[in-house]
Amino acid sequence: QLQIVESGGGLVQPGGSLTLSCTASGSLADYRVGWFRQLPGKEREGVSCISSVESRTYYHGSVEGRFTISRDKAKNAVYLQMIDLKPEDTAHYYCAAGALTTVQALCGQIGINYWGQGTQVTVSS
Repeated sequence: QLQIVESGGGLVQPGGSLTLSCTASGSLADYRVGWFRQLPGKEREGVSCISSVESRTYYHGSVEGRFTISRDKAKNAVYLQMIDLKPEDTAHYYCAAGALTTVQALCGQIGINYWGQGTQVTVSS
């Protein structure tokens, strides 16, 4: 059983940057891990996901080139570096992990075993 904890959210001006962190009570090493977000009034969507071994990554088209997902196995953490943030990036961001799934499927919310509670990102001037 994993307990996932996200951190790093906050209020940032358009064009600014934030880095979200995802850690867990147990090892994330064998899990594909992804970041998801839920915009106000919309369904949750996959933002970016990373594989467990080869560090394959997937990005939603709206964030490609602005967001970077990475993992640090020594720190048992997965990060989402976000630059050039836009008001439309405002959302509650969640981290999730899945063991028996692919990176693409995970970002399609298939095969998720654990969710975190999320962290709020607000992009506003």
